[in-house]
Amino acid sequence: MRWGNLAKFFIPVIAILLVFGYFISPLTLSIKQGLDLRGGTHVLMEAVDTPDANVNEDAMQRAIQIMERRVNALGLTEPLIQRQGERRIIVELPGVDAEKAIGIIGKTALLEFKDEAGKTVMTGTDLTDAKESYDQNRAAVVAITFSEEGAKKFADLTAKNIGKRIAIVLDNEMLTNPTVQEAIPGGKAQITGNRSLEEAHNLAILLKSGSLPVKLNIVETRSVGPTLGEDSKQKSQVAFMISIAAILVFMLLFYRMAGLVANITLILYVLLLLFCMKMLNATLTLPGIAGIILSMGMAVDANVLIFERFKEEYRAGKTLRAAMDAGFSRAFNTIFDSNVTTLFAAVVLYFLGTGTIKGFAITLGLGIVLSMFTAITVTRYLLKALMNTNIFKNGKIFGA
Repeated sequence: MRWGNLAKFFIPVIAILLVFGYFISPLTLSIKQGLDLRGGTHVLMEAVDTPDANVNEDAMQRAIQIMERRVNALGLTEPLIQRQGERRIIVELPGVDAEKAIGIIGKTALLEFKDEAGKTVMTGTDLTDAKESYDQNRAAVVAITFSEEGAKKFADLTAKNIGKRIAIVLDNEMLTNPTVQEAIPGGKAQITGNRSLEEAHNLAILLKSGSLPVKLNIVETRSVGPTLGEDSKQKSQVAFMISIAAILVFMLLFYRMAGLVANITLILYVLLLLFCMKMLNATLTLPGIAGIILSMGMAVDANVLIFERFKEEYRAGKTLRAAMDAGFSRAFNTIFDSNVTTLFAAVVLYFLGTGTIKGFAITLGLGIVLSMFTAITVTRYLLKALMNTNIFKNGKIFGA
């Protein structure tokens, strides 16, 4: 029985340490980094009046919404899209070069279908979807789908132009100019002429997001280096290591074997937090690092509350196991209340905040949930398994 209890304690502990040592570096390196840590592109655009459209409040709001759709379709996280003054929009994208950024967000993306006379018969407003794919010859194309009304227009257009060419034009630049072989019903077509699948993907993003309601001129484009972020990142890493070391030493000095168990669960907590961030495709920013450090403090605080309750119960005359059970049960309400209120704050920050504030809210919220799990479940299991071995029978060895 004793060997069985020893196995229940040491097997999970060894597994946690081995998994942590093997995965911590790959996990840390695979998590996306924000603009402040990785660098990227800063683009400043200004809306201008044209004979076709004047700049007004509604046009600016729609332009920002279209920008957001384009950026989201790129799969980028933690972008910054904000208005500056009446006519300017700032876009900051992590890990994207300037040329690619302008090619996606700076285009008006007005799609036109023109007959041989050069008359615009249809526009991109008749589209409902666009997606990159390969044709039967393995060439990159954009498969487009029309609305019900657009399908009728396209069928009529192709029926009237059999043997003639129909030009598909984007921002006055011809994409393709095929000869119509037969009428095309069904509301589907392909745009050919793309050099690569990535080019087709970018075109599909522009078509799905819609054309900008006003013309936007590029005022300034610059690459944002992570120089300031790199310096701050190094300081954050030092702060992280110091805080970890201080926590581990504190728990060992004050709570001995209970502190050792808490340290092991803290290692598991960090591993789970990084794993969740990876699975959620979250982006790590400087505020996000601050959220991790703060949530680690809350994880330790939960263990401190439990162990202090345990000490009170043990000194009141209860047995070791009974005191530990009472410590967990009596501390639970306090831990739950404090974590839930902080979790509410993290939720509010996520939904009302922007940019890096959301990164802070994500890491803090994840940390709160995981800290409760590790403190209440994992720590309790390991302590019970350790006490059941009967190796340590004196409460002082557990910090009591």
